Amino acid sequence: MQLILWRHAEAEIGEQDLVRALTAKGRKQAKKIAAELHKRLPEHYDLWVSEAVRSQQTAAFLQHDWQVQAAFNPDEDVQPMLAKLNAARLSGVQTLVLVGHQPWIGDLCAYLLNQNWNATAYWSVKKGAFWWFDCQGELGVAPVKLRLMLAPAEI
Repeated sequence: MQLILWRHAEAEIGEQDLVRALTAKGRKQAKKIAAELHKRLPEHYDLWVSEAVRSQQTAAFLQHDWQVQAAFNPDEDVQPMLAKLNAARLSGVQTLVLVGHQPWIGDLCAYLLNQNWNATAYWSVKKGAFWWFDCQGELGVAPVKLRLMLAPAEI
């Protein structure tokens, strides 16, 4: 499975986390990254977003149908996400774009590359950036390769 972990773009400051919208800068970030993803994504792929407005607004720049997945909300625990991702792989999903949040998106990147949850450092994923993984089989068991990491400032 090709797994693309895309952190939402820059969002407004606010107390109600799930309703925070993208800033003007965030919309530019999301548009730039979506254009890069369009060049690389296959015609058919799955797109998952959290319930957060900023996640959905980021994904909207792909102009593709998405599924809202509360399991990937901002404050969710990262470890149970692995089972959900493996279930997607087993159901036949070949390419999955997941628009998510720190800190779990950085934790998941660290886990995929290190194959354990004991990362000694905090892994930060820049706002609007994506990490593209080539997953050879069951996540947490089979090898995973990082194909590409791209942040808006690099375009």
